[in-house]
Amino acid sequence: MKKVIIVDFGSQYTQLIARRVREQHVFCEIVPFHRGVEVKEDIGGVILSGSPCSVNQEDAPDFALDSIIGKVPVLAVCYGAQLLAKKQSGQVARSEMREYGRAHFNATEKSPLFKSVTPASQVWMSHGDTITQLPQGYHLIGSTETVEVAAFQHDSLPVYALQFHPEVTHSLEGGQIVRNFLFEVCKLKPDWTPAAFIESTVAEVRERVGDAKVICGLSGGVDSTVAASLIHKAIGDQLTCIFVDNGLLRKNEYEQVLTQYEQLGLNVIGVNAKERFWGELAEVTDPETKRKIIGRIFIEVFQEEADKIKGATFLAQGTIYPDVIESVSVAGPSVTIKSHHNVGGLPEKMHLKVVEPLRNLFKDEVREVGYDLGLSHDFVGRHPFPGPGLAIRILSDVTPEKVALLQEVDAIFIDSLKEKELYDEVWQAFAVLLPVSSVGVMGDERTYENVVALRAVGSRDGMTADWSRLPYDFLGEVSNRIINQVKGVNRVVYDISSKPPATIEWE
Repeated sequence: MKKVIIVDFGSQYTQLIARRVREQHVFCEIVPFHRGVEVKEDIGGVILSGSPCSVNQEDAPDFALDSIIGKVPVLAVCYGAQLLAKKQSGQVARSEMREYGRAHFNATEKSPLFKSVTPASQVWMSHGDTITQLPQGYHLIGSTETVEVAAFQHDSLPVYALQFHPEVTHSLEGGQIVRNFLFEVCKLKPDWTPAAFIESTVAEVRERVGDAKVICGLSGGVDSTVAASLIHKAIGDQLTCIFVDNGLLRKNEYEQVLTQYEQLGLNVIGVNAKERFWGELAEVTDPETKRKIIGRIFIEVFQEEADKIKGATFLAQGTIYPDVIESVSVAGPSVTIKSHHNVGGLPEKMHLKVVEPLRNLFKDEVREVGYDLGLSHDFVGRHPFPGPGLAIRILSDVTPEKVALLQEVDAIFIDSLKEKELYDEVWQAFAVLLPVSSVGVMGDERTYENVVALRAVGSRDGMTADWSRLPYDFLGEVSNRIINQVKGVNRVVYDISSKPPATIEWE
């Protein structure tokens, strides 16, 4: 099976390129530009990404084009196109006006890259520089109304460059252009399927683990469940799973999930550590401190249970591809928005080798694999849930009373979505307990009680998200149920922020 390498120059759209490639059932990997690319037999094509940088700035990201040109088909996008032009003796200059937004692209020459693409196709521009002179050995193949050099290609080699971004949805036929590069230019096959992934991963896990024992920390979520199921398919009872109740789960989740795991045939140890977590979280309000405390205690509890399993040499984790990408900075350390929800430190503390069977998958691909493994929709269709749980949905100090209140509110919201058949239309939904009290009237009495916020978003993989337009009547019914049934709540608000600029979670 051949793959595509995406060279990342720091563009906000790089993951979208990977998404477009994966949607065609072609495997791809993102690598930072400074790592370089060594073309081997399993590489079927290379895509150069965009970048927020200018190719003319002193510290502009650079890449050894000679390592790929003439050896493998290349598609250069935006900054990649400008870098290609400049390094191949063309000229790139600052545009008199920033070229940003929708434009209409016309192919000026027949090219395999534009097969089935209509004239005046809408594309998305986002650049401040423009290519003023093509390099020798290249010729123009497309323009827009404002950008003459919108697309060009090599005279004899499979090297193509686009000034616009085919990966974004605003480029209406961008998906077709990506397909053309993969199948018309690179001659790749759509062989990256869930069934093929399961077969190869099971074989890899068996070979790597051998007769050793593996420990897996379960959260009840999609990623850890699919990871455990894959490993169980490979090595059976050599796998032992640990499910820790940190007192911050959804209502009745600990008992329900334990039962479901046992029905799957997994060997699961349940650990009730609620009081331990609550005790150390008392009076802590800073969200980053909460995450660190929860992470530390989880490691301690997990290690205590794992030490009882003799002969374990591997630790299984449900790491997925966005986790891997976000942990690799293109140009140095990234700004930390929040600690990652996957608890770190376990492999180092426990001196175990790590098994991460899902590290090459996006979230929607994890779900596809889960269905192919025969997992129920109750598991595979579950909304994402953060590792720190309700602690980061209580925007103040954590107490058992606040947890219980938020569990009730969240349960009403989620159950209502399921009753109205709206749950599967939403990527993630939850409730947040705000550090605010508001005046209300119940009966003839004046109240001063808690405010809760409801959040529901639509997304594909959580990298971007938009707030869900739930029916007003539905939101009204849910609000009434919460206020009438949950003592201590007298006001419900609905979050209509998108990501970006907001994040999905509040903390």
